[in-house]
Amino acid sequence: MEVITIQSTIKEEQYKELIPQVLSLLETESDVVANMSNIAASLKQTFSYYSWVGFYLLKNNELVLGPFQGKVACSRIQIGKGVCGTAVKKKETIIVPNVEQFPGHIYCDSNSKSEIVVPIKYNNSIAGVLDVDSDEYDSFNEIDKFYLEKLITLTTEKIISLNEKN
Repeated sequence: MEVITIQSTIKEEQYKELIPQVLSLLETESDVVANMSNIAASLKQTFSYYSWVGFYLLKNNELVLGPFQGKVACSRIQIGKGVCGTAVKKKETIIVPNVEQFPGHIYCDSNSKSEIVVPIKYNNSIAGVLDVDSDEYDSFNEIDKFYLEKLITLTTEKIISLNEKN
């Protein structure tokens, strides 16, 4: 139990340090691609258990790959399919401790073992998702959920183009 507490404390401290840094990066930048790219890079650099982190944006009723850090990824995901599509359909964050046990999981990377997907909500609709994978089981918990949701909430205006809002 003590190891989990120490790891959770370190994880929480990392998020608390990262969020102001990300907000500072985005403060004067208006380009959504640059902002999503810097968010993905900042997250990947900060957390060693992230094997892939990136964005999928909702376009024409499907998720289309956006800026990311990691291996080559699926370009398009249907709503309701896989973890990302299910998070959009349910309009809620999904934590998957073992992707092999998630019905309909889409294997873009066969090394992926666990995943968290955070919907990007704007004006009561979903504009896309932040998707994070790990090559270890049980990598994500309520700390990740809380801080990733907070990060997305704080940065939504900087990552959703005014012309592309759903």
